[in-house]
Amino acid sequence: MAREVDKRGSGAGTPAESGSGDVQAFVEAMKRAPRPAPGRRGRLVFALDATASRQPTWDRACDLQAEMFQVAASLGGLDVQLVFYRGFGECKASRWMSDPMALARVMTGVSCLAGRTQIARVLRHGLKAAREQNANALVFVGDAMEEDPDELGDLAGQLGLVNLPCFFFHEGRDPLVRSVFAQIGKLSGGACCAFDPGAPQQLRDLLAAVAAYAAGGRQALLEVARSRGGAALQLTDRRG
Repeated sequence: MAREVDKRGSGAGTPAESGSGDVQAFVEAMKRAPRPAPGRRGRLVFALDATASRQPTWDRACDLQAEMFQVAASLGGLDVQLVFYRGFGECKASRWMSDPMALARVMTGVSCLAGRTQIARVLRHGLKAAREQNANALVFVGDAMEEDPDELGDLAGQLGLVNLPCFFFHEGRDPLVRSVFAQIGKLSGGACCAFDPGAPQQLRDLLAAVAAYAAGGRQALLEVARSRGGAALQLTDRRG
């Protein structure tokens, strides 16, 4: 089950635009992102804000993680670790899992609780996962940011140095949150996109592309994009 994440304790820029702007940001990030070593399964940290405001869309996040596994299964496989925070200082990480049903069971056992954001702890955990467990990418889904942007930016830069790109999915329309999330993506070598319930297919395509890249590198991304089309195909259309 989940274990407690170590406790230790970004300059904001222009808010990233949704839609085609998000896709283009992913294009550039995918060009720079590292790939797993040949013959090794990819590893993806899947981090979620589980504070009270996220309860309405928690089920959608469960569906998306299952689809990421399905995409990665045909590309050499993907190990996923769930990280979530909620309540008063609670931030936990699961074991690494290769079975989507096992991860789904962990996620369905989590209920959202009121509390402040703990994004810095998520990023510190990402650093440890990259250095000690060969993680290839970090996906984060959240709607708020109540921390020091400069601290988050510094951590994002450190993640960039250890080749762990962060792909932040922002739920909501708060321009400050979007700005900070975009800077975390940029500094880490990743990107920021909208977590938009009104555009579920684009969201699925982009997350599938991240999973494909973590599992098998650029060729895997190309294969998934050709089969899915949509936003994932736009990634490869711009990969000059």
